[in-house]
Amino acid sequence: MTGPLPPVPPTPQESPAQGAAAKGSGKSRRTLGLPVPRVVLAGGLAVLLLVVAAIAYVVFSGEDGSTGETRGKGSIAVKWSEQAAQQLRAAPGLQYDGTLSADGQPVQVRLRVTRAGSASGSLTVGGQRADLVSVDGRTFVKASVAFWRSYGGESSHPENYAGRWSKAPATLFRLNVADVLGAGAIADLLARTTAQPARETIGGTAAYRLRTQRADYFVTEAAPHRLLRVHPAGPGDPRLSATALAATGPLLAELRPRVAALGGAADPGLRFRPGKLTFSNCEDNMSGCTVRVPASLTSPDGAVPADARAALRATIVAEGRRLGSCTGSGPVPDNRELVLRCTVGGRAWRAWMSRVRDTPGAHPYGATARVVGEAVASADVAGLLRKIDRER
Repeated sequence: MTGPLPPVPPTPQESPAQGAAAKGSGKSRRTLGLPVPRVVLAGGLAVLLLVVAAIAYVVFSGEDGSTGETRGKGSIAVKWSEQAAQQLRAAPGLQYDGTLSADGQPVQVRLRVTRAGSASGSLTVGGQRADLVSVDGRTFVKASVAFWRSYGGESSHPENYAGRWSKAPATLFRLNVADVLGAGAIADLLARTTAQPARETIGGTAAYRLRTQRADYFVTEAAPHRLLRVHPAGPGDPRLSATALAATGPLLAELRPRVAALGGAADPGLRFRPGKLTFSNCEDNMSGCTVRVPASLTSPDGAVPADARAALRATIVAEGRRLGSCTGSGPVPDNRELVLRCTVGGRAWRAWMSRVRDTPGAHPYGATARVVGEAVASADVAGLLRKIDRER
């Protein structure tokens, strides 16, 4: 015999104790807003089914290796990094002052860096100063023979690199300025970070410390959350304080002529074995004399580095007088062998050749030549300058 079903009990309410436990769990949880189903079973019984929402706790890993928990939009962790990123994007550039270590020697570093990461500054070690310029992710120094002999790792032939722009030796400066110190790159890093920062005091100022694979970044805890210091990763244990530039005009005025002079900049990381020097088209030629030198890449081992180039620097002398110098360069092929040429001409050569024509007898002449690695081809300078000009 059947009859009407008994009434369904009302939905139980959460007790105050249960609510307190949920809030103190340390994890965000919520109940899905689903309708409560009623199921009728045989025998006239009614059962209430409860739907329980799953609890999710997610840890994200950033592209730079930083990690941290997801947080709500209104949390402190999100606000400080977003505001710091805004400050950096608004700044014309940054100035860095600090030290690093090279072979146990303290190196004073002073850099001004554009928002895009181009830089101009100096390194000073043991009383020797080197000018520095960084563009397109590469850094170059211009220093004396004494600097290269003592601190550049060039005790045998420092003259190959002294007095001209040369790629900064890895033993002295290995920092990627654009990626690590450029305001734009740091702003992008801070804007996407989900990491919970550490808190430290730097010179009496409370700061957040964000650890990444590239560097540790220190940002003031107090608004407007300015960048305070950068400790780049890698050898030399660099420690750099940071201040915002008021304008980039003075920096660009120094940076552009340095970049313009980078054509033919040497690369100490490439080493060559030169072959026998020969002359061509020199006899009775008022226009000039061509020097020819074969060369083999001896270092580094393995595959030829991308964009590796060799440069010839030659000087012709006769009767104790310098008749002129020339340079020539070319890319290094996969077989590591190439022939370099350059032609000496000009007033001194023409004057000497004119005397040779008017004076019977033998007139010996000779040449000295060096083959070095080349970091920047002269034809590439225009492209580098366009990068600088876009930062105005």
